[in-house]
Amino acid sequence: MLSSKEFWTKKTLVGLGLGQFLSLLITSTGFSSSELARRGINVPTSQSFLNYVLLAIVYGITMILRKRALKAKWYYYVVLALVDVEANFLVVKAYQYTSITSVMLLDCFTIPCVILFTRFFLKTKYRIKKLTGAAICIAGIVIVIFSDVHASDRAGGSNPLKGDLLVIAGSILYAVSNVSEEFLVKSADRVELMALLGSFGAIVSAIQISILERNELKSIRWSAGAALPFVGFSAAMFMFYSLVPVLLKLSGSAMLNLSLLTSDMWAVFIRIFAYHQKVDWMYFIAFAAVVVGLVIYSGGDKDDEQHTADIADEDAERSRHFDEEAGPGNSKQSSMAGGSRIGNSNKDYFAPKRGSH
Repeated sequence: MLSSKEFWTKKTLVGLGLGQFLSLLITSTGFSSSELARRGINVPTSQSFLNYVLLAIVYGITMILRKRALKAKWYYYVVLALVDVEANFLVVKAYQYTSITSVMLLDCFTIPCVILFTRFFLKTKYRIKKLTGAAICIAGIVIVIFSDVHASDRAGGSNPLKGDLLVIAGSILYAVSNVSEEFLVKSADRVELMALLGSFGAIVSAIQISILERNELKSIRWSAGAALPFVGFSAAMFMFYSLVPVLLKLSGSAMLNLSLLTSDMWAVFIRIFAYHQKVDWMYFIAFAAVVVGLVIYSGGDKDDEQHTADIADEDAERSRHFDEEAGPGNSKQSSMAGGSRIGNSNKDYFAPKRGSH
């Protein structure tokens, strides 16, 4: 059993602190979107545009300085950027119709969608523990929708059901984006992914803004109260995109998923204390269901990571044995086999971040 001193190591404290910082970043994006919607500023694509520009500039410069050829086809990133832009558009649009609490909870629908898509398209196998956790998450989502349809004393938006459906649609697109990123990160790398996602995301956003939001942007009376939430959203999104890989490397995907659970708690506090809104009692049941479901889902990571590590050790041992018998001729082939195994261990690298964006 670990002592208190052994548990509270510097690595543990940094992981916990960074996890809560990421959680607050997610909450701040929700707060910013809700504040803009409250002020009548409804330009969801424009909100995400600056984030993509920042990603393109920062990671694009890094990519140019590295002077490396692309590891994946450029048109893969075009499709990914299109999906990511529309996912952000739908979720941000939802703040016009439903409460910040509903958006934060319903965004968890990304997780079961990712499980489904990776199972069918990437042939990823999940243990019963993860499937059980996903089922409990879905139960929590049903409770949120039921509450929004039937609660009569809420002050959560003009059309909560429409907002809920927008979030669910956005979550499905987030899942498509995450599965695509999982595929691309195995064949490319983080810097290339961020640079090209930012570049093509900015282009797609600019086209969509010129078609859908040009008049809305012209009608906005810019002031400090309008500009600060707008810029704050983009800054929080950029920091979130950039820092998620740091936490994954430091503490793993389980810590990331568990840390982001508290973003729902922060959202409830904002709704109560900043907007002075009443929170329907069913939200707390839904939140408890989502927490339990995600804890169960994340609880399988340690076993899966250990299982992957054991397989990797066995492969490495077999490779050394074959190398000793066959000589240096097989060393390159053995290295490639080991690399393939390592690649498979990165399947949670882009785990759902809005529950991770």
